[in-house]
Amino acid sequence: MERKITVAQYGCGKMSAYTMRYVYEKGAEIVAAFDVNPAVVGRDIGDIIGGDKKGVMVQPAQEADQTLSRLKPDVCIITTMSLMSDVRDAFLICAKNGVNAISTCEEAFYPWNSSYKITSEIDALARQTGCTICGSGYQDVFWGNLIATLAGATHQITKIKGRSSYNVEDYGIALAQVHGAGLDLETFEREIAAADNITPEERKQLINEGKFLPSYMWSVNGWLCDRLGLTVKSQVQKCIPHTYHADLHSDTLGMTIPAGNATGMSAVVVTETVEGVTIESECIGKVYAPEEFDQNDWTLYGEPDTQVIINRPNTVELTCATVVNRLPDLINAQPGYRTTDNMPTNTYRVKPLNEYVYSD
Repeated sequence: MERKITVAQYGCGKMSAYTMRYVYEKGAEIVAAFDVNPAVVGRDIGDIIGGDKKGVMVQPAQEADQTLSRLKPDVCIITTMSLMSDVRDAFLICAKNGVNAISTCEEAFYPWNSSYKITSEIDALARQTGCTICGSGYQDVFWGNLIATLAGATHQITKIKGRSSYNVEDYGIALAQVHGAGLDLETFEREIAAADNITPEERKQLINEGKFLPSYMWSVNGWLCDRLGLTVKSQVQKCIPHTYHADLHSDTLGMTIPAGNATGMSAVVVTETVEGVTIESECIGKVYAPEEFDQNDWTLYGEPDTQVIINRPNTVELTCATVVNRLPDLINAQPGYRTTDNMPTNTYRVKPLNEYVYSD
């Protein structure tokens, strides 16, 4: 592609400050921005990024359909919420207008095993209009491609075990609330944990009805099985609250979490496969105490055992950089809802993004 890639930004909160800056610094251009927050609407995106004015004002989200229809950007980056039900409308607006879309929505990483109906709806419309929809972010590299690459150096695998933690303060209020941060333990059990105290048949019914609430690792385990050619026999998840012995203030929640209340949670997903490989993954999202920090720890058991530990990854920046580096893959992919296990391994983009696009 000889011209710059044009990008719309949907969601102008904390993450967008990085995605929009990275878009410009990788030789692409923001042509529109949308948000539902009245405090953000009407601002120049340069004020959000931090720097010179860009001449692009944040529009109300309800204007996205009309604006995308008129501008026809190459890509829309969606950095809003964590579930497919939350981003469905944004994805459908993009698909309706033939605009490729990529989201940091965690479930969007691999939604076929949790929100099949919504994903199929988006897939059908995107195929019809000739655009591609996908989810990406931190999990694309650190919970997906990194593990798949290590598996490629392993003779025999019996189990894959992963554990990753992140500070919900870095991602906004929606993510913090999904993790139960601030709830007392009784409320956490009722509103968060109880949803997984069900039989496999009940879970299957919820998935079929579009009412299942997957943890982040639910999607990751599905992605890994698809990428590694494994056949899922069973998959279960459990949410466990984390607490702290002292009060913790949360700027994101705008409250002080009392000692003993949930600061967040662990979501543990265990997948058994027909091939005999077990995948046990745990993500820990919570309001950090002063001594805590992000960590990504994965072990492949078999011949040989291999462990990789990454301490203090900058998960916000890594998430946003992964999404922006994915833009050429998104544009190059076949139309429809395409999970990234069917795209090339993430690549560092040393040249402007448009130089990695096959054609206009």
